[in-house]
Amino acid sequence: MINMIQAAKDQAAALTQAAYEKAADTFPAGVQVNATIEIPKDTVHGDYASNFAMAGAKALRMAPRQIAQTIVDNLDLGGSYFSKVEIAGPGFLNFTLGPRWYGEVLGAIEREGADYGSGSGGAGRKVMVEFVSANPTGPMHMGNARGGVLGDTLANVLARDGWNVWKEFYVNDAGNQINKFARSIFARCMQLTLVEDNYKFPEDGYHGEDIRELAQAFLDQNGETSVTPEEARLKDMAEFGLKRNIPKMKEDLKKYGIEYDQWFLESSLHSSGYVVETMQLLTDKGWTYEKDGALWLKTAELLKQKYLAEGKSQEQVDKLELKDDVLRRANGFYTYFAADIAYHRNKLEERNFDLAINIWGADHHGHVARLQAALDGLGLDGSHRLVIVLMQLVNLLQDGKPVKMSKRTGKAIALHDLLDEISVDAARYYFNNRTPSSPLDFDLDLAVRQDSENPVYYVQYAHARICSLLARLAEEDGATVPSAGAVDAALLATPEEKALVKSLAQFPEELHLAARDYDPSRINRYLTALAGEFHRFYNACRLKGEEAELLSARLKLADTVRAVLANGLQLLGVAAPEKM
Repeated sequence: MINMIQAAKDQAAALTQAAYEKAADTFPAGVQVNATIEIPKDTVHGDYASNFAMAGAKALRMAPRQIAQTIVDNLDLGGSYFSKVEIAGPGFLNFTLGPRWYGEVLGAIEREGADYGSGSGGAGRKVMVEFVSANPTGPMHMGNARGGVLGDTLANVLARDGWNVWKEFYVNDAGNQINKFARSIFARCMQLTLVEDNYKFPEDGYHGEDIRELAQAFLDQNGETSVTPEEARLKDMAEFGLKRNIPKMKEDLKKYGIEYDQWFLESSLHSSGYVVETMQLLTDKGWTYEKDGALWLKTAELLKQKYLAEGKSQEQVDKLELKDDVLRRANGFYTYFAADIAYHRNKLEERNFDLAINIWGADHHGHVARLQAALDGLGLDGSHRLVIVLMQLVNLLQDGKPVKMSKRTGKAIALHDLLDEISVDAARYYFNNRTPSSPLDFDLDLAVRQDSENPVYYVQYAHARICSLLARLAEEDGATVPSAGAVDAALLATPEEKALVKSLAQFPEELHLAARDYDPSRINRYLTALAGEFHRFYNACRLKGEEAELLSARLKLADTVRAVLANGLQLLGVAAPEKM
């Protein structure tokens, strides 16, 4: 797929090199000049700038402006993307784009269609994006809502950048939290059976109303339960709760536009013996020891090796308060960390993903290096093959004040409560509107406003406005959108038209950077900027009543913007409406 911005940079470099070689008699022989091509912040004097003259001045033993003048005198712009080259400042070569480049941008977008912007950064490598993975012990909250759209959009972006993407939800259906879940249901069952004051609820139990509802449903189905919470009874309660909660999670996420390739059960790692096998591998490699009846990982030693390999000094490492981790408790139960190591070994070794990306809340930051180091200890290069995208908190606001409870239910706001209040489009756009590392203020009032202050409305309105414009001109004047080859790009000569084409050309680069930096919010910022460029074009450049050739060129430009807006909104999982 072509990147017209990069194509122009490459051509500017090639033209400069050709001119340099053409003027070989003027310069000392055998000098290789390593120059760069940049896009100036102020493009009044040119669209691309080369520092060739300054980069070569010392080796060529000539003044930069003299070198620049020699290059300009020997440049051949015939058939190129550029209309002129000028010398500026100490010797910059400023290239100005010509009609051919603008026309080829429109042509590339037309040819590539829905694939426009796609790249090859992933080169077909396998990547798993694991996200949300909320405990199935209760409703999903605002952090899960942000993590959901962040993970899903990142997966879309990576797929468009050439990765072979797999989306996964890790279900924590084993361990201490499930035991607590079962005991909480049991306690509520006993309270409902005996009257609440006659049975004490565990202090560390789950106190939500959803637990009470599960307990009542369990009693309705099974009748009164025995007073003693036998292990078999607790297992039944856990299974009962999970069989109700997990489908609810799937339903909520599907409503949110998210579906996974796999829901991976933590319990399968234990029942298959994979956790035990993984711990034995760590032991065989010398990374564990026994103490007080428990099995420990030499985390501190693994982290020291990791940090030294990353360039930290021995002095810096010595100052860190590194600690080892328990893998198997004295009671024989494996810790969550042990299961996590096994799960990630399964990703990288058994299923052979080249890269594993996890979306985690920022409160898990201390776990990142420990897990990577454990995978390093298994010989799986966790420091490079496991990427953790840490996500900051969401502040939900209404009337300028923080919102903690749903007015409708009186409970803490869950994902399904939010989607009762606002559209899926608004939720998905807003939760992806900031970089993952930035806290997010989600303004419920703004999310439902239908004006330019609401970013999702602003972008969707630009798309709908173009659709309405094209339909109206077709109906009233019989005007149709031409092919790119039939457009005279030289007619797109106003600053607004040129800025709009340049913005269209930026999409492949933004998509690639979003994938490279694991930051899909770049797509939001790009779409907002593109919508703004279109509105400026629409206000400055008349369409109705213009002569046929100019009208055709402007229709094609507007329709191309429509296509790219729809393309970007699809990546976000947001609709591109034709009417609003």
